[in-house]
Amino acid sequence: MRNSPDLLDEIRGSITVHARPDLQTPIDGLLLSKVTAESAAPEYSLTEPLLVIMTQGGKRLLLGDRVFEYRAGQCLVVTANLPVTGQYIDISDGAPSLAMGLVLRPAAIAALVLQAPTERWSRGTAGPQAIETGDADDDLLDAAARMLRLLDHPADAPVLAPLIEQEILWRLLTGPHGSATRQIGMADSDLSHVSRAIHWIRDNYAEPMRIDDLARLSSMSASAFHRHFRAVTAMSPLQFQKRIRLQQARSMLVAHPGDVAGVGHLVGYDSPSQFNREYRRLFGASPGKDTQDLRTNTTLSHTGPLP
Repeated sequence: MRNSPDLLDEIRGSITVHARPDLQTPIDGLLLSKVTAESAAPEYSLTEPLLVIMTQGGKRLLLGDRVFEYRAGQCLVVTANLPVTGQYIDISDGAPSLAMGLVLRPAAIAALVLQAPTERWSRGTAGPQAIETGDADDDLLDAAARMLRLLDHPADAPVLAPLIEQEILWRLLTGPHGSATRQIGMADSDLSHVSRAIHWIRDNYAEPMRIDDLARLSSMSASAFHRHFRAVTAMSPLQFQKRIRLQQARSMLVAHPGDVAGVGHLVGYDSPSQFNREYRRLFGASPGKDTQDLRTNTTLSHTGPLP
């Protein structure tokens, strides 16, 4: 096997050639990101379970009060749907951030979990965080490079891409991020139970929220649910709902900049003053000023760039 610098060089070259503004590629679930210094402003996005391999530049993520950084040669594993704030680092005009992502599908992981030589996860014990970072070893990089080669051989992709995806998932399950990755595919894991509440909040963010109802949905007591929810998201359920509401409002205001009060009401705020106050606290400017800045230099995406 080649040394990882050679693999990184190959992956960087593929991303440079094939990256598009919408991140998408002809291979389902494979995403490519190229971000220049001019477009590297802070981003507020909603993630999904995802593996990201950074090959050039770096990124700093904020989830609640937790900070994560990863740079070239390192990877990021996200195991839940989360609202994060991202800031690119270590990039310049001549050296953009280059990264590839792979959507982590629960069904594909579940098919491999029982074969992975790792310890059985005990429900009720402290679980892995919903975001982890670490070095990408040569086995993972080699599989990633072969996945990207399929972009130059589209006739091979329908047959070979699922096999390489399975290999990448296997490398995750049998590596340092195995415990976190396994939680995605286990129907009875604490992450899977909490994810039911996360999905409900994301789909019903404008509705009133009762902790007891979310706890029942997650098959937990209220106290256990609160503890596990914070362990996964680094936020209380109320803080999580507020973050989702405000990020949704920001997306809406880009399309409807003149209706601040209406957008605030749509995302669940009965008080315009409370909406303005909490919006400014999160984004650093009033809704009107922030929207004006976004429309002149928009870096916002509902699904977000690679985290």
